Amino acid sequence: MKLKVGVFFGGESVEHEISIISANQAMHAIDKTKYDVVPVYLSKKREWYTGEALFDVKEYKNLDALLKKCQRIVIVPNNGKIQIERYPAKKFGSNVVNTIDVAIPVIHGTNGEDGALQGFFELNGIPYSGCEVAAAAVGQDKVFMKNILRDSGLPITNYVWYYSSDWFADQEACLDAIEEKLTYPVMIKPASLGSSVGISKANDRASLEEGITEAISYDKKFIVEEMVTQLVEVNCSVIGDFSSAKPSVLEEVMGSDEFLSFRDKYEGGGGSKGAKTGGTKSQGMASTNRIIPARLTDEGTKYVQDLAVQTFRVLGSAGVARIDFLINAENNEVYVNEINTIPGSLSFYLWEKTDRNFTELMTSLVELALKRQRERESLTFSFESNVLALQGAGTKGAKGTKA
Repeated sequence: MKLKVGVFFGGESVEHEISIISANQAMHAIDKTKYDVVPVYLSKKREWYTGEALFDVKEYKNLDALLKKCQRIVIVPNNGKIQIERYPAKKFGSNVVNTIDVAIPVIHGTNGEDGALQGFFELNGIPYSGCEVAAAAVGQDKVFMKNILRDSGLPITNYVWYYSSDWFADQEACLDAIEEKLTYPVMIKPASLGSSVGISKANDRASLEEGITEAISYDKKFIVEEMVTQLVEVNCSVIGDFSSAKPSVLEEVMGSDEFLSFRDKYEGGGGSKGAKTGGTKSQGMASTNRIIPARLTDEGTKYVQDLAVQTFRVLGSAGVARIDFLINAENNEVYVNEINTIPGSLSFYLWEKTDRNFTELMTSLVELALKRQRERESLTFSFESNVLALQGAGTKGAKGTKA
């Protein structure tokens, strides 16, 4: 009997459409001789849906019409099984639409890549691929991530960060502090978004103020980083977990500006002269202009791959991730930029150039999810106690008694 793999996608974040593209690529790549694929779509209204129409990416051009072809659902754990049940429930007959044995999350950004969805899986006892709750949260929050990378001795650019409340309380003080600690040009980013949403470059105080205003329209925290001059942007995917992690070949990403924009990544923008590969809008991150393998020496490639694996392990990552690097071509200094714990297109295009095709990549993710579930089942999460039975009548809830 084949395992049922639920592919979770959509979500309410600004990366909703990118999630749809990535998930559709993944669903069509899964080995149908081994697994039954169950699409599970989360609308921007936080409603779950399933249905055959979700397999056709063209259907998403009219979401209202698409959802009328699908079944709204709820997810219910029942006697060790994960059931997908129709909502609202009908009065007579079974409401079970399908079941899930393992989940593959492909929701990018807020409430999908930040630990929220992973917590949902944990509470419902659903085996799932990718990072656990804490690692997902750290990977999505650039401030947490940078702090951990810095304290672990990994190379990163100089940065400062603030809450939006700090900015609203005293904008001039924030600007003064940033200019004191960092040198222009700088990048301004929302702390917890991906796909280059809300990111801007500043060369002076006026553009810095404008960039911060843009960033805090997306997030309550923002981070400002010194830009790398003579920039070469290189990415490396890593697959595995804390016990074993493997790097992919490197890609050299060719953007249309000094940083890779949302348009460069997902709309095939840029048309950079050095690009060897291109694509269409429907190809997601796989459409970005890139050179594979990156034009580095063997020694440089090995150094970046080693840094990628170190970053993956330091941040507690699992499944497949992509670590992005910034290289100063003038002095060959390499900096870890960020990790993407659910990368666009699941970085299949890098693994196709390494040691496995997209179908094999999806099988690896299922196997990693089941491996983690087996390991978790061997751990102790609770133990028998009679604390409540020992509580005397009339106890007001004190944590203990004084000696």
